[in-house]
Amino acid sequence: MSFDFNLVIESFPLLLAGALVTVKITIISVALGIFIGLFVGIGRVVKVKPVKWLAAVYVDFLRGTPLLVQIFIIYFALPLVVDIHMNPFVAAITACSINSGAYVAEIFRAGIQSVDEGQMEAGRSLGLTWAQTMRYIIVPQAFKSVIPPLGNEFIALLKDSSLVSVIGFEELTRRGQLIIARTYGSLEIWLSVAFLYLVMTLTISQLVSYLERRFDIKNDRN
Repeated sequence: MSFDFNLVIESFPLLLAGALVTVKITIISVALGIFIGLFVGIGRVVKVKPVKWLAAVYVDFLRGTPLLVQIFIIYFALPLVVDIHMNPFVAAITACSINSGAYVAEIFRAGIQSVDEGQMEAGRSLGLTWAQTMRYIIVPQAFKSVIPPLGNEFIALLKDSSLVSVIGFEELTRRGQLIIARTYGSLEIWLSVAFLYLVMTLTISQLVSYLERRFDIKNDRN
């Protein structure tokens, strides 16, 4: 069996376009996931039990069920209830964002709980409310310590985003499937797809390493 380099070269522009779509959906989903996860993470540490329980249910459900099933629920089952049919892009963003939000919530919860309890007492003694202390003192310190796990979540979601191909959304994996259906070049195309995913994940890893050095996180841990 020969390896067709010409097929790789001819298909590369289409695969690269798919990779850019993958990056786009990942960036948007992680951004929304951080927004959701921050509030849910704070909800996990408050002393108001109903809020704490709701946050726990959100996290447990999203982390306890596969992303693929969540995509099916949002794209196929939800329209039966609310009578609104999402296009694949909106469904993909929604599913990936709420899924990422659950994982990011746990990251923020751990980050907030890693901040010394005396910081909260110091903030309250200065006359700040609980919310102000959380906003100006606790969360900024927690955010610095959660950069490495947030980077891991970014990489995990970038790879998991390939699951949205099941609803016909043309990101990198779906582009690969369509090209293979036309050319039958499974080996060439799947290796090309794997190479592009590897380039993207290594790039994110380097970015996270830069941020760690920028904020001097490793020295803070020593």
